[in-house]
Amino acid sequence: MIRLFTSRALQPSNISTIHKIVNNPLICSSLCGFSAQAAKLQIPQNPISMSVPCSDFDSHTYGALLQRCIQNDDPISAMRLHCDILKRGNCLDLFATNILLNMYVKAALLSEAKILFDEMPERNTISFVTLIQGYTKVLQFVEAVGLFVRLHREGHELNPFAFTSVLKVLVSMEWADLGWNLHACIYKLGHESNAFVGTALIDAYSVCGRVEFAREVFDGIRCKDMVTWTGMVACYAENDFFEEGLEVFSQMRLVGFKPNNFTFAGVLKACIGLQAFDIAKGVHGCVLKTCYECDIFVGVTLLELYTKSGDIVNAQRVFEEIPKKDVIPWSFMISRFAQSDLSEEAVNLFCQMRQAFVIPNQFTFASALQACATMGDLGLGRQIHGLVLKVGLDLNIFVSNALMDVYAKCRRIEDSMELFEKSLNRNDVSWNTMIVGYVRCGDAEKALGLFLEMLENRVLATEVTYSSVLSASASLAALELGTQIHSLAVKTNYAKNPVVGNALIDMYAKCGRIGDARLVFDLMNERDEVSWNAMISGYSMHGVGLEALKLFQMMQDRGFKPNALTFVGVLSACSNSGLLNQGQAYFTSMFQDYGIEPSIEHYSCMVWLLGRSGHLYKAVKLIEEIPVEPSVMLWRSLLGACVIHKNVELGKLAAQRILEMEPQDDATHVLLSNMYATARRWENVTAIRKSMKRKGMKKEPGLSWVESQGRVHYFRVGDTLHPDMKVINGILEWLNMRTRQAGFAPNCNAVLLDVEDKEEKERLLWIHSERIALAFALFRTPYGSQIRIIKNLRICVDCHAAMKLISKILQREIIIRDMNRFHYFQNGICSCGDYW
Repeated sequence: MIRLFTSRALQPSNISTIHKIVNNPLICSSLCGFSAQAAKLQIPQNPISMSVPCSDFDSHTYGALLQRCIQNDDPISAMRLHCDILKRGNCLDLFATNILLNMYVKAALLSEAKILFDEMPERNTISFVTLIQGYTKVLQFVEAVGLFVRLHREGHELNPFAFTSVLKVLVSMEWADLGWNLHACIYKLGHESNAFVGTALIDAYSVCGRVEFAREVFDGIRCKDMVTWTGMVACYAENDFFEEGLEVFSQMRLVGFKPNNFTFAGVLKACIGLQAFDIAKGVHGCVLKTCYECDIFVGVTLLELYTKSGDIVNAQRVFEEIPKKDVIPWSFMISRFAQSDLSEEAVNLFCQMRQAFVIPNQFTFASALQACATMGDLGLGRQIHGLVLKVGLDLNIFVSNALMDVYAKCRRIEDSMELFEKSLNRNDVSWNTMIVGYVRCGDAEKALGLFLEMLENRVLATEVTYSSVLSASASLAALELGTQIHSLAVKTNYAKNPVVGNALIDMYAKCGRIGDARLVFDLMNERDEVSWNAMISGYSMHGVGLEALKLFQMMQDRGFKPNALTFVGVLSACSNSGLLNQGQAYFTSMFQDYGIEPSIEHYSCMVWLLGRSGHLYKAVKLIEEIPVEPSVMLWRSLLGACVIHKNVELGKLAAQRILEMEPQDDATHVLLSNMYATARRWENVTAIRKSMKRKGMKKEPGLSWVESQGRVHYFRVGDTLHPDMKVINGILEWLNMRTRQAGFAPNCNAVLLDVEDKEEKERLLWIHSERIALAFALFRTPYGSQIRIIKNLRICVDCHAAMKLISKILQREIIIRDMNRFHYFQNGICSCGDYW
């Protein structure tokens, strides 16, 4: 029984149990046979059996003994004393009872403290404040506020301790705005000049961003102490009033106060906010003089200072000086390395942390996994995943999201989805991670499906969500859905965000609405280089080269500096519009005027520009002059130009160079086959196709798609599986008849198959995927509306000629985006001017 009571006291005990036990003299006598530790308190060995009168062992003595128990952190001895007190008839006065109450609160025996509080015959402010602080300690904030209200209603004194305690509770509950109501009461009772109360008010106003009120309180405090000055410095620093924070710090030094660790943390944060790194280094010197460099708060702020200023060497020196037993500095450095594209350093530091036997927390794991995701290191990511499972943090939202990101960026989107489905507390980051992952993996439909599911679950979309789903809409050319997403972004006020605005420009440009893209661009309140680049690339894609060059000039006039991507757009615009002289001039200017070293992308644009313009050997010469090893991209550009200009020998050379680098490249085999087919060298075509079959390669089929009522319909060359094929075939026959009546003569050279029969060749031309998509769109879209078709390959010359004539016959605007650019067919004319 004695052992049972002692263990329960440690766990903790219960006062009602104590009442029952003390009624048994035998048990209580045994319990009060005090240990050597109790003997130090000069307590009688067996006070109950000695039957000492209460007057001889009075409340004052018990109060002193209880106070000694608190000082020695000995709750068991205090509880034994409580047993003796109850046996003697509870002879404690209010002062001693408050000491006992404080003992239970400090020992975290809150239920016992509450029973004692309720049984007290009288209470004062100290009783209430003691229990309020106990509730605050165990995060029972509602009960703490209720006690303060009860304190006020029962008419007890509202002293500075009561106000500071309840203000701390309100800040912890994120109800700091209610501090305004307490402030009125504090002012009425004349406590506004008290340093303790004033500092608590400053903290409350700081949390809710009312800096001006915090300053009024600060100015009204008569005797400011170190804590008050530090509170004001922190208030300014936390609310981005950095200059004011430094000014208060200077005033504090002038009146003779020496800063402490919290002061230095606030001042350094102000310096970081102002990017006043030289001043911050001076503060660092002051930190070293006062020996606070090893303090965890100061150390972490110094780490932030040097990582923000890009001084990784000094950041590492500071890190080496900080005690390494705490996880916070490790997590901070790993996080900053991961966010600064220093992923290898982040991973190495994580390994050092494990070797130092410091246990990672959820933030450490999230940062280490972010580094793995950036590096695309699936193996290391899996190892960390195993460690996460061991420590039981796999369901933590930060860690779970980071794991999803690792698998998504390592092209293991199925594993990401498995984690997503198991996640119990998904947030917007969880949904965004999966949506972005599917967009990167090329599964736009799945990304859009997740977005709709996200909205159904009433999860608020962010700028990341909108930019990602707009990118998905752009890849599918799903204009209807993209327009709806635009409307939703306007309603949620995200359309003004530059990232979303840039995605809207890209979406409208890729969906064939270059005018709407320009309208979004013109209405943007804030543009960056990405905005200009997106609009220039949009014009390039649509073959409006002169407009792209005008915008490029406007960009420079507005003070924006072109970057490497800008010149990719400009050179591409020149290539798609056949602006040879302008393209060569911009290519030269790029390095001479802007100091941008040409990359493979720039050389590829120039090779395509020269080759498409018929200067094939100049293109070859340019490739030979490139200071780096020519890439596959360069030879592909040359091969594409050779196919257009039917230069078989040069095309064969380009194809050989490509296949030397990428033997399994099916697109090169197909282009080479098409070139031989155009030259009617069928034996070469057969040899290439046999080679492809032997290597297990397949020709990418012609694929076109069109959007109707929010759904994307796909069509392959010679498609027979679509449920509306009977109607589609009927419309194709009708279009064939109408175009022939208008004088259309099929170009059978576009048939790249060894077919002798002319009628069969003509039939094969009419089952190209873009014509099937056109026939579908004609009966599925309203009369007179614009028809938009996306094609995965280059549109053939016969389909191009047929589309021009059909647009005139039907008086319909037809837009086709092939792998190179947009074609606007209207009234028998194409926007490309037959140059593509």
